[in-house]
Amino acid sequence: MSIIETQRVIIVGAGLGALYAALKLAPRPVLVISPEHLGEGASSAWAQGGVAAAMSKGDTPESHAKDTMVAGAGTVDPEIARMVTAEAAQHILDLTDLGTPFDRDASGSYVMSREAAHSMARVVRVKGDQAGREIMQALIGAVRETPSVQVAQGVLASGLEVQDGTVTGVWLEKAGEPSGRTLVRAPAILLAGGGSGGLFAVTTNPPRIRGQVIGMAARAGARIADPEFVQFHPTAIVAGEDPAPLATEALRGEGAVLINDAGERFMLPVHPDAELAPRDIVARAVYLERQAGRNPQLDTRAALGEEVLHRFPAVADACKRAGIDPVLQPIPVSAAAHYHMGGIETDSHGRASLGHLWVCGEASSTGLHGANRLASNGLLEALVYARICSLGIGAMLGPVVDAPEVPLSFPDGAERVNEAAVQKLRQAMTDGVGVVRDAAGLKRALRIIADIEAVNPEQAMQNMTATATLIAAAALAREESRGGHFRSDFPETDPDMAERTHITLEEARVIRARALED
Repeated sequence: MSIIETQRVIIVGAGLGALYAALKLAPRPVLVISPEHLGEGASSAWAQGGVAAAMSKGDTPESHAKDTMVAGAGTVDPEIARMVTAEAAQHILDLTDLGTPFDRDASGSYVMSREAAHSMARVVRVKGDQAGREIMQALIGAVRETPSVQVAQGVLASGLEVQDGTVTGVWLEKAGEPSGRTLVRAPAILLAGGGSGGLFAVTTNPPRIRGQVIGMAARAGARIADPEFVQFHPTAIVAGEDPAPLATEALRGEGAVLINDAGERFMLPVHPDAELAPRDIVARAVYLERQAGRNPQLDTRAALGEEVLHRFPAVADACKRAGIDPVLQPIPVSAAAHYHMGGIETDSHGRASLGHLWVCGEASSTGLHGANRLASNGLLEALVYARICSLGIGAMLGPVVDAPEVPLSFPDGAERVNEAAVQKLRQAMTDGVGVVRDAAGLKRALRIIADIEAVNPEQAMQNMTATATLIAAAALAREESRGGHFRSDFPETDPDMAERTHITLEEARVIRARALED
């Protein structure tokens, strides 16, 4: 074991929240921990829809906040919703200044797209479905030109050191190959390492996004909020790929419809907004159509025709790989784990329950999303809280001090995650903790999680099973249906349960132990 001391702020993750925070902290020295080459493997880069912001004539942050609260199904923190939506436009301008080529009309105004559960068009896009990729390219370019930012590529964070309730360091190891661990002690830690969608067998998330950062914090004692609320995207493309390619919600905003193999629009009798109903409602409808063997499909033919090929290049490329011609054929779709509304609990300043620990992006649970995230609020939240966290860290640390680059090296070691066990875990989560849940399925999943945890001591696997336990245990404890959490044995929403979940890993393990006794 080796120990390194630094005065750099450590940022775990290399997606939108991490890089934006690194820029906002400049010229304060930071160390960014990136498991892959900068910009690769982050959910942000895969985001298609865009960033939600009230920037069009007639729209207001208040309306945006209201839509956020309605979509969140009764558990959104109203003050957080108002604060985040009020800041949205400024961050679009900041990203524009950094070089993000947002879509503009002939007059130079931002082109706004409408997505599910928004009362009007307010999603700022880039090249149709390239928002995440283009924003990340702008941020990567800015980070590479910022001398205060050191990026450690091919490095994985696997644990936190905690002393007297304060985080004092991060355990690091090589990503993707066996190595020993190195402890880097730092004055402040920002976790921005993504969500948990990859814990499920059917997901739109990059392969590394499997709840490790949330689990790492939970194992260190941090409180977790709303872990049971996982958002399943209704239109992942059935293409035989893992992860599944995404057919952006903006397609439905442009008029694409959902049909089954009989050509019926099955959303019309489900919700007044049909294809633009809240994501949880559309996802369940797609899931039930597939369960019934009726082959749900997204039909872009009448709405877009050949325009789909150049206006939505990511979708067109995914269809081409799968042998689908979206100009002539509907696109087969399935519900897939997409976004985790839950995560490490933070206060309004982005601080976790452990000292000197901040969190932003999908790894956090701020109270913005409630039980069901409003479309394109994910990137917005990451931007807003990256700035908030950078301000808080700067206020705590005081004047900027120089810090040399951290000379990372790793001892030899042989810790390697058992991929067969990972796949078993992912299948258990999809089977028992997926779109539609019940007590029996959740208990089966918890039993499999416990069995995997017992025989796979690797840090990365322990982080994954910790997050899986939190999701399944909280889902078992919430005996109602709300937003992204649907219990077939408790299908109604209970007004008395309109509150957020606050839980520790220890408490989740108690729920798991009781479930295993049944």
